Amino acid sequence: MSDLTPGEGLRVDSVAPPVAVFLAEDGTVHAIDDTCTHQDASLAEGWLEDGAVECPLHESRFCLRSGVPDGGPARGGVRVHRAEVVDGEVLVELSTAAPCLPPGVVSA
Repeated sequence: MSDLTPGEGLRVDSVAPPVAVFLAEDGTVHAIDDTCTHQDASLAEGWLEDGAVECPLHESRFCLRSGVPDGGPARGGVRVHRAEVVDGEVLVELSTAAPCLPPGVVSA
């Protein structure tokens, strides 16, 4: 938990595709796929506001609770993963749904 800064994302590369973990200003922790569905951009580098993260490349905003974008250019949503804090550690349970990746990007 100490690795997280309120309002910022943390990219986790130890899984494929990578996951972005966010500590919202209200203290809630969220985990979503890190790759924008429009183009290969890290959502962990985006801006967190009002329960959504804005892609740093083309301004698509993804809801942290549902993964649904609020408009273009992204057309598909990102997977949402279950995240909780236990004894000061962030635990993420990865979604079993297939990832929605941008054209040309494949999951290892």
